[in-house]
Amino acid sequence: MTPPDVDVVLPCLNEAEALPWVLERIPPGWRALVVDNGSTDGSAGIARAWGATVVHEPRRGFGAACHAGLTAATADVVCFCDCDASLDPGLLVPFVREVRDGGADLVLGRRRPQGRGAWPPHARAGNLALARMLRRRTGLRLHDLGPLRAARRQALLALGLSDRRSGYPLQMVVRAADAGWRIAEHDVPYLPRAGASKVTGTWRGTWQAVRDMSRVLAETPADERGSTVHERGTVR
Repeated sequence: MTPPDVDVVLPCLNEAEALPWVLERIPPGWRALVVDNGSTDGSAGIARAWGATVVHEPRRGFGAACHAGLTAATADVVCFCDCDASLDPGLLVPFVREVRDGGADLVLGRRRPQGRGAWPPHARAGNLALARMLRRRTGLRLHDLGPLRAARRQALLALGLSDRRSGYPLQMVVRAADAGWRIAEHDVPYLPRAGASKVTGTWRGTWQAVRDMSRVLAETPADERGSTVHERGTVR
């Protein structure tokens, strides 16, 4: 079997409505890894019918699903995208090119909401607060901690990511920054999601996510942890 050019990790919990839209937009030659995180709406069967590889992760949590997809991936470059039709995975093509060309080690999408309801005020407020906290912690002047991203698989694994809840995306950025990675951010259109959000659909969910991420920001820097994360110059 020909190995995939790129693996796209799609954490999934009851996204039957959105899956066809997302999967038909996976670029040719790329592999969709739909990580079923305990769906009860037939999401796994729909994913298979659309040609995706399904990975089962029974432990609930966004980070648990993302990391299960990362460990199941085999391509050199791995991307992450939400599975709720709010982001088009086709937007990852220039992200992958930038990683492969050596322009950046980690490329992130800055969400730009399209239409009313795409990004509720409480979710924006939580994201803004985290971006400011991230800046104080790392010096990175990022505007968003969105889920659309691309990096090399082996380098991501070497970061030793341990969060298995809402803090996973932030921990990836924090540890990459600690390791000296070049991190780029580009605007991407953000559409109203299909169905209700499991994390940012309510104030309570949003601030629980902020609490999870605040713990990540309190981590000791990599050099003090004695971590074996790759420095920028050794990322391959």
